[in-house]
Amino acid sequence: MAEPIRDWDDAYANSDHVPGADALFEAWPGRAAALRADADCQLDIAYGDGERERFDLFQPEGSAKGLFVFVHGGYWMALDKSFWSHLAAGPLSADWAVAMPSYTLCPDIRISGITQQIGAAVSRAAGMVDGPIVLAGHSAGGHLVSRMGCRDAPLADGVAARVTRIVSISGVHDLRPLLRTKINETLRIDAEEADRESPALLSPREGLSVDCVVGGDERPEFVRQNALLANVWTGLGAATREFVVPGRHHFDIIDGLCDPATEWLTLG
Repeated sequence: MAEPIRDWDDAYANSDHVPGADALFEAWPGRAAALRADADCQLDIAYGDGERERFDLFQPEGSAKGLFVFVHGGYWMALDKSFWSHLAAGPLSADWAVAMPSYTLCPDIRISGITQQIGAAVSRAAGMVDGPIVLAGHSAGGHLVSRMGCRDAPLADGVAARVTRIVSISGVHDLRPLLRTKINETLRIDAEEADRESPALLSPREGLSVDCVVGGDERPEFVRQNALLANVWTGLGAATREFVVPGRHHFDIIDGLCDPATEWLTLG
């Protein structure tokens, strides 16, 4: 039986439990800039009126098989698309176009508002790239792409029908525990919003393929959140798979996106 959680801030504190986390953070912008310098990309495409309502679109060398969208994490209150361009490498080498959006950060917006923004970003990118759509996201981004797989997602029917697969990496799928944390002073989630915006409490589109991925060395709460969505949505008509990757923590699990041969990425 799992020990009861007494310190919810510690349960969701990733940086404190990853040695060398600061060095990883410092390396990301350089790795991202290097890929942008070599890629066929359009930067800062607007999907709304807000300053951060922009996405970058990367094109493969050949014809795109479809659209891969990556939504970044940062607890809905940090970072932007410029940190993550290098993660497009795997999908690009598999001949998928890749869109990476930024979004307005809390406390300037509620999580429900970010949900609406990601829906607008996916819709705008979908109008620029034909074919199936795969949505992937990390941490808070895992929550947001899972939210796009819900029946009430802010996507037009034609766009939603093209979303064939969700890949949630270290996703937070039940927001209610965050009500117990200090970060909620910034997020400002209340009980009603937690119920409305938690994918694990909502119904997925029937037949959706959902892969839930987490590092084996992550905080136990993230491992639990990962298993939660895979378990619940299996009983609600989605085709789910759960991956717990040995030796990976919260900040290096995403490196799997750089390699198209990664087991849980598997882009055809």
